[in-house]
Amino acid sequence: MATVATTTAEKTTAEKKPITDEKPERKPQRARVDDKFKIFCGTANEPLCDEICHFLGMNRGQALVTRFADGEAYVQIQENVRGADVFVIQPTCRPVDEHLMELLLMIDSLKRASARRITAVIPYYGYARQDRKDKPRSPISAKLVADLLTTAGADRALLIDPHTMQLQGFFNIPVDPLFASPVLVDYFKKLNLPDLTVVSPDAGGVERARFFAKKMDAALAIVDKRRVEMNVAEVMNVIGT
Repeated sequence: MATVATTTAEKTTAEKKPITDEKPERKPQRARVDDKFKIFCGTANEPLCDEICHFLGMNRGQALVTRFADGEAYVQIQENVRGADVFVIQPTCRPVDEHLMELLLMIDSLKRASARRITAVIPYYGYARQDRKDKPRSPISAKLVADLLTTAGADRALLIDPHTMQLQGFFNIPVDPLFASPVLVDYFKKLNLPDLTVVSPDAGGVERARFFAKKMDAALAIVDKRRVEMNVAEVMNVIGT
């Protein structure tokens, strides 16, 4: 009669790791080649694009961005993007008009090259403060820029800390607003600053400042200012401690 002997593994107890608030550092992924996912950028902030591509483990899309002798921008996409999901990283920082035009030309070039979807990644959205008619016979420039991006061929827009959340309503395409607040809160928490006060520079920034103050367990103050003329503001009062 056959007998079957069974053994039991020794029981081990894993040591409990202390729970901390620190998030594990995210490491760059291994290099990969994906013909259906590409990232391009203009000349506004190439180091930012390179850092994003390095983190994702991929190469930046090849594009020629230059200027004619009269100052006109010229863009040429130098690789195949047919059927690809393309992201164009281009903040419209100073000089705003030049970088905005580069972004529009890149989107148009990608659309004519048969890209499947084009997402405009705009860390700084120029003309965002001109979101209403504050004086007679003045434009709503934020709406105009949104229309230009849509007409150029953008299928989606990704904004970082938009000036106002209502800015999304100017677009006829999906908009993804992202916030840098969680990253900044983690950074300032590590500094262990004593007697910290978070100050909002105006009434429009109160919501963002309140978020910081709550997360940092800090006091909140608000600057009451009046805009006398373009690029000129006067501080009237400081509200809070």
